[in-house]
Amino acid sequence: MAAIAAQRGATSQLQPSTPLLAMLPDEARLHSVRTGITLDGKQIRAEAARQARTFAALGLGPGARIVVGEADPLDAVIAMLAAWTAGLVAVAVNPALAADEQANVVAATGARHWAGACRVALPENSPSAGPHAGPLGPDVPALILMTSGTTGRPKGIVHTQRSLMARITLNIATIGRPVLADSLCILPVFFGHGLIGNVLTPLLAGGTVHLLPGPDMSELRGLGALIDHHGIGFMSSVPSFWKLALRLAEAPARPLRRVQVGSAPLSVALWREIADWAGTGEVFNLFGMTETANWIGGGRLDEAGGRDGFVGRAWGGRFAVLAEDGRIADRGRGEVLVITPSIMQGYWERPDLDAEAFSDGWFRTGDIGELSAGGELVLVGRIKTEINRGGIKVQAEEVDMLLERHPDIVEACAFGIPDPVSGEAVAAAIVLRAGARFDPEAIKAWCRVHARADAVPTRLTQMQAIPRNDRGKIVRADVRRAAEDRA
Repeated sequence: MAAIAAQRGATSQLQPSTPLLAMLPDEARLHSVRTGITLDGKQIRAEAARQARTFAALGLGPGARIVVGEADPLDAVIAMLAAWTAGLVAVAVNPALAADEQANVVAATGARHWAGACRVALPENSPSAGPHAGPLGPDVPALILMTSGTTGRPKGIVHTQRSLMARITLNIATIGRPVLADSLCILPVFFGHGLIGNVLTPLLAGGTVHLLPGPDMSELRGLGALIDHHGIGFMSSVPSFWKLALRLAEAPARPLRRVQVGSAPLSVALWREIADWAGTGEVFNLFGMTETANWIGGGRLDEAGGRDGFVGRAWGGRFAVLAEDGRIADRGRGEVLVITPSIMQGYWERPDLDAEAFSDGWFRTGDIGELSAGGELVLVGRIKTEINRGGIKVQAEEVDMLLERHPDIVEACAFGIPDPVSGEAVAAAIVLRAGARFDPEAIKAWCRVHARADAVPTRLTQMQAIPRNDRGKIVRADVRRAAEDRA
């Protein structure tokens, strides 16, 4: 393990730092919960410099791409910092990719090296490929985050060190350095929420980041004790994590200082359960995207007023909505637009997608929301998940959160199915609480009391678990196929 060398005190002479690495405080710490290895700021810089020289010896030219697929999260973070120090672009991927998926990533990015276990052939490198140019500048590609879907033609989201630093700086200013003193990262570091929000933000705030991505059942059962043992004050994760953790883990003896939840719709019912478990009202529902270098904004539970999907105000930048008539408005309902200093540079070698992503300088998020005159945003759903029921648009996420308010339902995922009369009908897969009886007609009757008729599912399918991708996100097409198989 590369990190072990630094743990033993590697103190090689540092190369000039990248802008991001130069701002890393000496008191910052990376701590692997599983291995016990801890690196301070000086050791992180030393190990990044050592690995940068190894990368430079590959003969890669400035701006060449290397894939970071390290299984150990600490090694993955160091490898990304090393790539930037060597003048290279880091392509962050899931280390568990199959060989065909790895081949797709290499083909899409033109990667010349793979840090981690690689099962595909890579182009041979030679010193003639170009001179080593030193650390990357702030405004050239630094990080390519691959979106879910590494089959077919994967989509790479490009960030520079300037866009990363803009987001990290805004995060620190909003959350506060004291809160970030000890944080727990339970998300993978190969996508934005885990890497930028959970690791780089507290690290550059001078805090200690305790790495425990993808905790298993036994680790989840000890979550409360782990939080107490390490004095964890901050953590940010996804709703699916909490749906499992709340069933398995005893609450910590001492309250957390701040909890954030994002990357998927959050119902008020689950929001309250998280707050009770964490012992704090400082629980925020976050709105963020990989294209904006994770979080865009967030709102606290007591500000939500019982509204599912409430994500508050923007953290730097502005929200707007694109109305159905094409107007860009500062209030009302429509596709959510955002202007933020942390916006991506673009999609890797996809100018067609770049053109579709912006409207008059505003980034089109693909989310449907309602924006108040005071700048508060409530997310309603995704454009791509709208269900057209006889001309009436129903947001799948709206149905998810409706069903999750039912006392017997732990989790729900709605989707559209063909209907000969209305074109589409609403269907949903649900996971019941332990001991609950599956009674579709009773659930539908409950829905009719709590929602308009258009949002009531016509078909319900019980599942033991809702299928997810490697980022913990629900892929509705996969859920629909799984539900059809059970029909």
